[in-house]
Amino acid sequence: MKVKTSSVLALVAAFAFGAVILKAANMTLTGEVSDAMCGVNHPIKDAAACTRVCLGKGSGYALVVKDKAYTLKASDKEKTELDKLAGKMAMITGDVNGTTITVTSVKMAAH
Repeated sequence: MKVKTSSVLALVAAFAFGAVILKAANMTLTGEVSDAMCGVNHPIKDAAACTRVCLGKGSGYALVVKDKAYTLKASDKEKTELDKLAGKMAMITGDVNGTTITVTSVKMAAH
């Protein structure tokens, strides 16, 4: 019985440790405000106009950092700020989980 209890405790500890590792990390990333449909490459030269066209077609916002696009989950207030910065550089703070950022702050990036 003692072996089973220690095995169960080890398994519980492993799951608890794994849950901590899988937790989203709060980070600030700087990149271009885009849309999830186009991501890194806009078919329209004007990135802001392209972003707004795609948003009108149901796409969500994205943040392009170098060659990687992050999907942004944002409140209406944050979406208003993202719209002002469409096609421009922004600093986005939020919980990063894979390629998704749950946005907590939107600011224009310093040049």
